[in-house]
Amino acid sequence: MTNPKNTPKKIRKPAKLQQRERSTQSNHGTLQLLFAMTFLACVTIAMLAGELPELVFWSYWVASAITFIVYRRDKSAAIRYQSRTPEKTLHLLALVGGWPGAILAQRVFRHKSKKLSFQITFWATVMLNCLALAWLLSSKGTTLIDLIVSAI
Repeated sequence: MTNPKNTPKKIRKPAKLQQRERSTQSNHGTLQLLFAMTFLACVTIAMLAGELPELVFWSYWVASAITFIVYRRDKSAAIRYQSRTPEKTLHLLALVGGWPGAILAQRVFRHKSKKLSFQITFWATVMLNCLALAWLLSSKGTTLIDLIVSAI
């Protein structure tokens, strides 16, 4: 049995500071969600304008939907202490274009949104995906997309 006098006390932050931190986190999550939704809106507009192949458009939407579902299942598994989805799988889904769905899932399910190591890798995958999309929209990338679409 431990002596209560020797156990360290958990230091509580003042209520105003806790409220300010929650507000900052909420604003941060809202900006991330706005970024994801704006990105998907731009992808949609670019496809409708003929600047982006339908294959790329559908890839982002389908990958986002799948990623959202995988996050939901992982959160449910975490609550039930069941087998979890590996973080590398979540990152791979984000890398292939599911990151908008991941941002939505992180916000809706409050899942993987505070773990710093996960967030650092997650945002690296977002940047890599956006760079890959920028390359795909270049002349060399467009040629590659045309080859892929003609092969399908």
